[in-house]
Amino acid sequence: MEIPLCAAKVRAATQGDAAAIAHIYNHYVVGTCVTFETEPVAAEDMAQRIVETLDASLPWLVAEQAGGVVAYAYASKWKGRCAYRFAVESTVYLAPGHTGKGLGRLLYSALIDDLRARSMHTAIGGIALPNDPSVRLHEHLGFSKVAHFQQVGYKQERWVDVGYWQLLLEG
Repeated sequence: MEIPLCAAKVRAATQGDAAAIAHIYNHYVVGTCVTFETEPVAAEDMAQRIVETLDASLPWLVAEQAGGVVAYAYASKWKGRCAYRFAVESTVYLAPGHTGKGLGRLLYSALIDDLRARSMHTAIGGIALPNDPSVRLHEHLGFSKVAHFQQVGYKQERWVDVGYWQLLLEG
């Protein structure tokens, strides 16, 4: 039975969500070129990533349906230099079976709203290519393609391109 999108609840992530987040992420680590990590991430390591993000005063959100985490989105510093302090890289992952139903749009929109509330100026989404669903999501939310790097990652016995999409958060 499909759970309606209106039943999704978006909230701030906690360390207690780390196992569910790692489970979602590791699907992409092991089975796709969407992320360039090649080894599964332990729940303890994911919990540390959540803490580091929150300690940097950046958002990490989860979407719940039927009491379980089915997606997450977060922002990380774009670069370490001080002048980049208003630029973030934005990331969103959905559990298999939860894609293509509007959940990514709901969660990513909440992340963008949170970034605006924190006075961030720009969000940059990196996409391993090809990935038409992610490109559509970013463009639907107003991101524009600003870069395309050819063959910068090697995973699953092939070279992978990466594109970058940018959204100016202040207008």
